Amino acid sequence: MSLKCGIVGLPNVGKSTLFNCISSSKAQAANFPFCTIDPNLGSTNVPDERLTILENIVHPRRVIPATVDIVDIAGLVRGASKGEGLGNQFLANIRETDAILHVIRCFDDPNVVHVDGSIDPVRDKEVVDTELQIKDLETIEGRMAKTQKIAQLGDKDAKRIENILEKYRDVLIKGRNAREVTFDNADDEKIAREICLLTAKPVLYVCNVDEKSASTGNAYVETLRKAVQGENAEILVIAAKIESEIADMESFDDRRIFLDEMGLKQSGVERLIQKAYSLLNLQTYFTEGEPEVRAWTIHKGDKAPKAAGVIHTDFEKGFIRAEVIKFNDFVGLKSDAACRAAGKLYSEGKEYVVEDGDIMHFLFNV
Repeated sequence: MSLKCGIVGLPNVGKSTLFNCISSSKAQAANFPFCTIDPNLGSTNVPDERLTILENIVHPRRVIPATVDIVDIAGLVRGASKGEGLGNQFLANIRETDAILHVIRCFDDPNVVHVDGSIDPVRDKEVVDTELQIKDLETIEGRMAKTQKIAQLGDKDAKRIENILEKYRDVLIKGRNAREVTFDNADDEKIAREICLLTAKPVLYVCNVDEKSASTGNAYVETLRKAVQGENAEILVIAAKIESEIADMESFDDRRIFLDEMGLKQSGVERLIQKAYSLLNLQTYFTEGEPEVRAWTIHKGDKAPKAAGVIHTDFEKGFIRAEVIKFNDFVGLKSDAACRAAGKLYSEGKEYVVEDGDIMHFLFNV
C-alpha cells in the first residue's frame, strides 16, 4: 500500500526545501514565488526501528521498509479557486492526494520574500483554507442540484446524500473546513468520502521555523496552534533549513551528533513521516525470512485477508489462514520455530484484525 501526501502552502514558504529533505527526488528551491510549477513526485522510507531489530535477528539478504509518496505542489495564491496564479492546476493536484502537509512560514528573514509582504501564519493558513473551501462549495452546489431532483422523486439514497451535502455546506459557508463534520454511521462516512472534498482531507500543519526555534517552537507557532483548536488537525514544528543540512550528511553518527547538539531526539523528517502515518490511520505488519525482512502498510482495523492482499491479490482471494507472531515474542524467542514451540505462534482466520507490529505468514490456495 502506498500513501500519497501533498505538500501545499503559499509560494516561498519552504515547501520545496522540505520536499528535498524527505524525498529521493530533488525539486528546485529558490527565493522567488512559483519556483515549483509542475508537481514533483518522490518517495521516502518510513522510519521504523523495528526493522533494524528484525534484521539483527534474522540476518536477511535484504530489508525493505514501507514507503511514503510525497508530492510537492505549486504554491497557491488568493483567487486560486477562480484560476489565479496556478490555481486550477494546484487544486487538481491536491485532489489526487490522500492527505495534506500544509507548510506555513513561521520565521523572520528579510532575505526571503513573502508573497504578502509580511509574516502572519494565521492569515497564510486562512488564504489556503478559503480557496479550498470555495472550490468545495462549488462541488457541493453542483452535486446538490443533481441530487435534489432525484430526491424529489422519492429516492431514499438521494435524500441521504442530500442531507450529507447540506451538512458540509453549512460548515463551509461559515468559513470552516469539511473535515470538522462528523457522521453517525459508517454508511454516511463512506458516502462522504466518495464526495472527495478538498477540505475533508486529513491535514498536518507543518510550521517551518528558524534554527533556534526547532526544538521549542516560537510565538508564530503558538498563534497558529490557537487558531486551529477545535479543528481535526495536528501541528508539527520543523526547521526545513536544518533538515536540509541533516539530509546532506552521509554518516549516521554525524546526523546523531548534530541532532543531539540541537536538542532533538529525531529529525523533523522522521517525525513528519510518522505523523503522516498516524494522520491516515495506518499501521505496519512485517514478514520475515532469510530472503528478506519487509514492512507492509495497512489501515488500522484491516482483517487478515485484506492484509494478505497487500502482498498479492491472490493471497486475499485464496486466503486460508494466517500464522501470527507478536513482535515482542519474536524478539524474545529469536525464531519462528522457538515461537511455535513456546505456543507464541497463533493460527488466525478471516476475521482476525491485524495489529501494528504483527509478524505474519499467510497460507492460501488459488
